[in-house]
Amino acid sequence: EAKRFEAIPDLTTLNLTGAAPPLLFGTAALAHRAYAGAGLAELLGAIRRPTPTEDAAAALALDAATAHRLNFRAEAADALQEQALASCPLYRIADTGRSARPLRVLALMAPGDLMANTPLDFITAELEVRLDVLFVRPGRPLPASLPDHDVAFFAAGDADPGLLVRLAALHAAWPRPALNDPACVPRLSREALAEALRHRPELLCPPIRRAARDEAAALPAGWAFPVLVRPVGSHAGHDLTKADDAAALTAALARIDADEVFLSQFIDYRGRGGLFRKYRVAFIAGAPFLCHMAVSEHWMVHYLNAGMAESRAKREAEAAAMATFDADFARRYADAFAVLAEWARLDYFQIDCAEAPDGRLLLFEADVAGIVHTMDPPDLFPYKPPQMRRVIAAFGAMLARHAAAPAPAM
Repeated sequence: EAKRFEAIPDLTTLNLTGAAPPLLFGTAALAHRAYAGAGLAELLGAIRRPTPTEDAAAALALDAATAHRLNFRAEAADALQEQALASCPLYRIADTGRSARPLRVLALMAPGDLMANTPLDFITAELEVRLDVLFVRPGRPLPASLPDHDVAFFAAGDADPGLLVRLAALHAAWPRPALNDPACVPRLSREALAEALRHRPELLCPPIRRAARDEAAALPAGWAFPVLVRPVGSHAGHDLTKADDAAALTAALARIDADEVFLSQFIDYRGRGGLFRKYRVAFIAGAPFLCHMAVSEHWMVHYLNAGMAESRAKREAEAAAMATFDADFARRYADAFAVLAEWARLDYFQIDCAEAPDGRLLLFEADVAGIVHTMDPPDLFPYKPPQMRRVIAAFGAMLARHAAAPAPAM
């Protein structure tokens, strides 16, 4: 074992002793409360610790960082997270693994915001899984002792390239079965997807150009308006603008506070009734599962601003999409899904997509950080719990298969 780990400094002295990390309330539990309307004060009240130990203080600080982030207080969240991780990089999500012999999962994560890692505790909260979370920080060694586990999940997505390289080396040598090779995560970047898949006949992956902001006003040869412009590194439509002409593009670039932007060709994907439909599809061990379908009058579709809760017709459309997904959507786009799974080479990832006017699958983006959750009220969305149970059960089965696999060769 020492010979196998000799090139991986993090693993030369690793000891899987069964150490018990401090308990963390966790992102999922706090997000459920925030989704139900809890504000910052209520979230901070929920995470109070009765025992003022050093580890408990670190867990309190990390939970407080999440509470602040859920209330869009990024600066305070970053400071609290740094404080917590400097004291303790290893935590256990509370109230998981309630059975006598839960599946033991260790998630290796990167410091960052809510989009930096796969939000595993939303899934494992619904499974008989004990979830431990280890934050791997640039330039800092792993703890010498970690809790033993049945399977490791490498959850980092939006991380420093150097950290991803380090995590990929850890993944290759990890002494327990390990999922989601970090070496493959860069394959999901906007540029990598556009370059690799732009000529695939099964997919419509719009061309994309990364450029300095002051050079982006000149469209590449062969492009036409409208185009989309967004800051590099932005998520969830933040500062995303559709420019219908040169003047609109110049104005959009002037508003963006970033050195670099992405330009991409806009595809008008409106369908029946003039509405836009965007699908969130999770790939679990290569198989696609529909997580939601948002229906909107606007081209920039996000589930929370699409008016799904306010429209019975939209919810009925989503319910029908979930009921027929395997026999209809997944079958029609089976070749496109196979191309994506083959390209990604990841055990778990998600895509946002739509149906293009020419019938191809229109790919918006792919990542490992999308949330699979059960937060939607079942009285308003009665069709969602059965679908999300299917998704979560498939994820749990994948974990169990890997945990049962033979131990990596030493």
